[in-house]
Amino acid sequence: MTHDLVAALGPLFTAEASAEAQASGSEPADLEQAVWLRLLERLAAGGPPPDPHGWLRDAVRAEGRRSRRTARRERPYGAEPADDARPGPEQLALTAARYRALRDAVRRLPGRCPRLLEALLSPKDPTYREIAGELGISQGSLGPERSRCLGCLRRLLAPEVAAREARG
Repeated sequence: MTHDLVAALGPLFTAEASAEAQASGSEPADLEQAVWLRLLERLAAGGPPPDPHGWLRDAVRAEGRRSRRTARRERPYGAEPADDARPGPEQLALTAARYRALRDAVRRLPGRCPRLLEALLSPKDPTYREIAGELGISQGSLGPERSRCLGCLRRLLAPEVAAREARG
């Protein structure tokens, strides 16, 4: 019964929603969704309407009027609302924890690796020439040493990352 009603009303419904959406300044899909919901609520509460086609036209027009009223009441912000792109306190806390874990792991590395990676992670963003001068090594050996240190860091962090993922 419900499937037959939906199939019978589908083409009329699409046409009515498209026409009313133009007049109300809303999206046809939004009107369709709202009216389909009303129809499902109606079917659950008291069965199908006696005149489904008339009910559909009336419901689409009523939803269009509601959409126009809502659009009139809504006002744009005078200033930008809170920036959702900026991380919230939870994200900041998680980022800080990951940063601390990375710094702790870097400190546990052997040899010159801690100093080299600390220099590479520096907020001052030093050049390879400046890092090589600070560490007392040639600029040409900085890349291969960095690769070895990062490999060491990966091996050091792999068990910790795997253990965290297994828990949760």
